[in-house]
This record gives sequence, structure tokens and C-alpha cells, in this order.
Amino acid sequence: MIIRDKNLYLRASIINSIREFFNSRDFLEVETPLRIPANAPEEYIDPFATENLYLQTSPEICMKRLLCRGHKNIYQISRCWRKGERGRRHLPEFTMLEWYRADSDYLDLMNDCDELLAHVATKCGTHTGEQIIQVGKAERITVQEAFQRYSKKEMFESVQDHSFDECIVTEIEPALPHNRPVILMDYPAPMASLARLKTIDNSVAERFELYLGGLELANGFSELNDPAEQKMRFTETNLHRKAGGLSPLPLPEPFLKELASMPVSAGIALGVDRLVMLLSNAEKIDDVVTFTPEEL
Repeated sequence: MIIRDKNLYLRASIINSIREFFNSRDFLEVETPLRIPANAPEEYIDPFATENLYLQTSPEICMKRLLCRGHKNIYQISRCWRKGERGRRHLPEFTMLEWYRADSDYLDLMNDCDELLAHVATKCGTHTGEQIIQVGKAERITVQEAFQRYSKKEMFESVQDHSFDECIVTEIEPALPHNRPVILMDYPAPMASLARLKTIDNSVAERFELYLGGLELANGFSELNDPAEQKMRFTETNLHRKAGGLSPLPLPEPFLKELASMPVSAGIALGVDRLVMLLSNAEKIDDVVTFTPEEL
């Protein structure tokens, strides 16, 4: 408990430094509802139902609707919930930082990540495990390059035989540098999620994940703003869920109706609990929260 109590002070300092970073760059801090009619359907993420609504798995739907209504740069530090997520690095209830930029793309978000990590590290420290993280501009590696370096398979081969996620977790993530930030970018189109495909190569999407200390910390992309394409992807996701034995999820219809008015934008979600884990040298996520589910 002494370790956890000490980490709570660091956690507060980290969250304060995050707010300081975005407020100094003219981002508007927003609060959106935690109980919503529909999340963005995802193949492997199950939301908690609460009466006739769902607890949010991410604040993205409402935040993107704010972009559609003319807001430019926004951020939120929010509670999120996901069923079945429990482990050394996972909690079913956790804290997420999300930010969105109008008139931007995923390259702008990568620069934000570099600057945010440098700011937080300056304020709060850079130790993780036995190493000191060299915080600076993240090394940028395409997913295809990562497969060529670290995997026995080719990227599109792994997509076709449905081993992509396994290759990422078992071969690529452990091989990434642990002493500095790393960005894994340009995911194959079937893994685009809500990301826009690259204009010069639509076999990949403008999506990236940020790693720090060998731990996946954030997922960001240039936003898809085509409602027909987005609805088709949601529908395909529900078909995959059903084939995998999971229930299909309702579609966020108000979001789809407003999506055409969203400007060219980019957005990213970063796990705050994981960031605290890294900077506190915690072995497990339990050590950086006030209470675990088992203690309630």
C-alpha cells in the first residue's frame, strides 16, 4: 500500500502536467457523457450495458461529433469501461486521454506525442524498470518494416491467415526498442478501424500506435469522415463479432449522420494508467490506481 500511495501523488502530477500541456496549446478540455446509446463497434471489445445504454469504451463518438459541430482542438481525460479486460496491464475500468485536431492528420498527432512525452517526463521523470527512457522524437517504423525485421511472416500474409494480432504481440512488440518511444505506423487496410486510408497507397491506413518502454501506450489515426464507408466498416465488424460468437452491437446513428460535416481531422487515445505505470516503475497496473475491482 505504501508503494501505491506514493504512486497516487505521481499520478496526480502526471495528470496535471497533461492538462498543462494541452491548455498551453489552446486545446479545449471537454466532458462528454459516460453512458451512451452506442459505442463504435469493435471486433474484440465488449461494452458494459447499463439499463438501455452502454458505458463508454472510449469518448471518441461524442468527441468526434464536437468536431462535426465546429470545435477545432479538443481533449478529454475520461473514465472508460471494457468487459473482460483484466491483467497486469489491463483493468475493466480505466482512465483514457483522448485528443482531436481539426485540419490535421496522423503526422501531427505523432508530433504531439513527442512533445507531450517530453513535457511529462520533464515534470515527472523518465524511469521505467532498470532503464531510463531517452525521451525525444519517437523512432517511426511502418508495420510492414516491422514485419520484415522481426516476424517470420509477411504483413499481408498475416492479415489473410488471421495471425496479424498474434504476430504483433508475440514477435514484433517484444523486439521493439524499450529505452525510447517507438511509433508503429501505416497499418494494413483491414485493421484501419476508424482511420482514413492513405491516398498514395490504399492498402494501408493512416493509423499508428505509440510504444514506450516496450508497452503499447496510444492508438491514433487520421479520421475517416465518409459516413457510408464508416457504416460499412461497422457492419462488417458486427459480422465478424457474430462469426466469433459475440453479439452484434448497435450502431452510433447520430454520429454517422453528422460525420459528413467533420473536417479533415486526426484523433488519438492514450492510456493514462499505463503512462503512470511506466513513469512510476510499477510492475502492474494495480499499483497506480486507488482501488482494483477485487478490492471493492
